[in-house]
Amino acid sequence: MAFDHPVKLTDAQDLASMITDTCARYADKPAFSALGYTLSFTELEAHSRAFAAYLQHHTDLQPGDRIALCLPNLLQLPIAAFGALRAGLVLVNTNPLYTPREMAHQWSDSGAKALVLLGDLAPRAASILHETAIETVITTTALDFHQSTPAAGDFDHAISFMTVLTDGASLPLKPVSRQGSDLAALQYTGGTTGVAKGAMLSHANLLGNARQVLARLGDTCREGEEVFVVPLPLYHIYAFTVNLITFFARGSLNVLIPNPRDLPAFVEQIRPFRITGMAGLNTLFVGLCRLQSFRELDFSGLKLTISGGTALTSAAAEIWQQTTGCTVSEGYGLSETSPVVCLNPIGNEQLGTIGPALIDTEVKVVDEQGQPAEEGELCVRGPQVMQGYWQMPEETALVLDADGWLKTGDIARIQDDGFVRIVDRKKDMILVSGFNVYPNEVEDVLTQFPGIVEAAVVGEADERSGERVVAYLVSEAELDLPALKAHCRENLTGYKQPRKFVRLDELPKSTVGKVLRRELRAQ
Repeated sequence: MAFDHPVKLTDAQDLASMITDTCARYADKPAFSALGYTLSFTELEAHSRAFAAYLQHHTDLQPGDRIALCLPNLLQLPIAAFGALRAGLVLVNTNPLYTPREMAHQWSDSGAKALVLLGDLAPRAASILHETAIETVITTTALDFHQSTPAAGDFDHAISFMTVLTDGASLPLKPVSRQGSDLAALQYTGGTTGVAKGAMLSHANLLGNARQVLARLGDTCREGEEVFVVPLPLYHIYAFTVNLITFFARGSLNVLIPNPRDLPAFVEQIRPFRITGMAGLNTLFVGLCRLQSFRELDFSGLKLTISGGTALTSAAAEIWQQTTGCTVSEGYGLSETSPVVCLNPIGNEQLGTIGPALIDTEVKVVDEQGQPAEEGELCVRGPQVMQGYWQMPEETALVLDADGWLKTGDIARIQDDGFVRIVDRKKDMILVSGFNVYPNEVEDVLTQFPGIVEAAVVGEADERSGERVVAYLVSEAELDLPALKAHCRENLTGYKQPRKFVRLDELPKSTVGKVLRRELRAQ
């Protein structure tokens, strides 16, 4: 397609080789910066090599074993991720805001044997480690690169992150050979059953998607010259692929924002840089543009803003362009597609669309019978499509057919010019600030509360977060709302918690007894 310009990225067939190739190529250029501390590509190579060597010499981990990373956007995350990949391990990206219940499922299901954790989360993790196969725990603090002595571990047998780097620096690294088809990451995503499933992403999936994204960006992403702001969490597939892999592989500087909710601090963290790009979403664009301190920044270098995770509103695109002078290119993807499927071409954006499919990506829309339709479920085939769900062949078969077509669950229309419009979501999934909330999981937690007989959860439009979670409940007695909210806080990450509770005598149901969420949404 005319929008794409294939970019020479690397000949590497696996992420470990890409990492070492990239670090050698860009050497003393800055690679990652966080909290006022910057690592060059050379320093990143040395630290990730030390991390990998430590794992090889001081643990029983073998290539193919899983390691969970539970960290905010700190320098320790790229070091640990790259080090683990260089040791041949499989990454399990975990949201640090997860409750113990959510952590336990992800770590036990993946069979993770090691964990890299922010020390502040130690009490939460300690309560469920016995439910997992985790034997090696490495803890870190936000200030590890700012203090001379390493912090002690927060578990009885935990190792401090800085000790790992110090001890590993003097150890030899045994190169590990991985194939493109080998597993690189388990990216957990919700499902119709309410149980989070691990999308199996290979080295070829992730490297392939990086090449596809760069082909769409073309000369907009110059080699070794860009400065990208990273407010979205690297444990989320969006920033994981776009920033940690794609922009890194192009020799860019990624400025990590550990807490994007603190907008004034966010502005101060990016003030020293002449930023050229940012990947974000609706609520972030609007929130920043409302800040006087943000509006006063120098945007003369900004030329690339990517939106994903949730639908871009015209109001958000307009205020961003008015404030920064930069247009917003909306894209679309899924954890199951590594994630990018479509992206608006820079300078040729069509607001209200997700752009055309990336290079080497096929898209089609089908009706309920799987036949071609003008409007129907969007299906995707390409090098970025996952291998399947981890140890869930039945779930895999529901979405991935023998010809490699993945059902996205989204209703779309493909225009004559190839641009794609998302019309509606087939799934009952709720999108809160770009994060997927699956009603079944929330309903399961709600019905564990004493007195609640039935629960149905739907999304309601919200100006700040795109959607918010609303719970409709049938209960035997008056609801103890403070206790119910505390129960939700204990078992659900913040964005999954209902913001509104409505008590009903009964839930609307079909003739076969299925709860009709669409009727609740209509209310």
